[in-house]
Amino acid sequence: MRSPENVIEIRRLFDRELREQARPDGPGVRVERVGPVVRQTGGPDDWNGVVWSDPGLDAAGADAAIAAQIEHCTALGLPDFEWKLYDHDSPADLGERLRAAGFVAEEPETLLVAPAEALAGPAELPEGVSLRPVTDAAGAELMAWAHERAFSTDGRRLLHQVVKRLEEAPEEFVAVMAVDGDGEPVCSGRMELYPGTGFAGLWGGGTVTDWRGKGVYRALVAYRARIAAERGYRYLQVDATDMSAPILRRLGFLELGTTTPYVYRPAR
Repeated sequence: MRSPENVIEIRRLFDRELREQARPDGPGVRVERVGPVVRQTGGPDDWNGVVWSDPGLDAAGADAAIAAQIEHCTALGLPDFEWKLYDHDSPADLGERLRAAGFVAEEPETLLVAPAEALAGPAELPEGVSLRPVTDAAGAELMAWAHERAFSTDGRRLLHQVVKRLEEAPEEFVAVMAVDGDGEPVCSGRMELYPGTGFAGLWGGGTVTDWRGKGVYRALVAYRARIAAERGYRYLQVDATDMSAPILRRLGFLELGTTTPYVYRPAR
């Protein structure tokens, strides 16, 4: 899986199935192609942004598309709008053009993929830690708490998204958390299953500080890989942070490139 030919082939498949042919990531949102971009639009608690842009996009077309997205999100009163830029997107200076238009670049992430079946084996957990599927609002609240503890960030949007997915599209969504002997969550992760594609996406996975480096994150990856493989998905896909990327590479994930969120926040 590590030849340059495989990288190009899988990246093309990813671009086609998960970006150009993207599906809504939850109920109540829509995905549409508007000119040279594919974007998702929902409410203020949903993810709103551009997921794909035409590979033939030139400088003039890019500036026009950027202006159109700013007008779109401002007219809807959205709190923010993201253009998810990949390092192989065109034109080569698209990131600079986004910044010039008022988008702010957030931390880049590494796009990684791996065969689900290869990672579906057993993974040892630390003593006293167990995995618990998240299936209801109470579990989602614990999951959001784990997210807050791991990332020192507000978990309310995550809570909203998890509850919504569990209620309205449980067949396309998997959530799990690791809990210690006292029942407190120490790590949580999600998986989006993309019907009609070969991919399942892994999200979350942040581990509280005292439990890092003990195999908890790896166990959550293996748990989700087993479910993905059982349901016929060929690849796992991750937008990995600098913290998780080294772990995933050791597990056998292959780097396809990098992705940077560019976020626009309309003036209030």
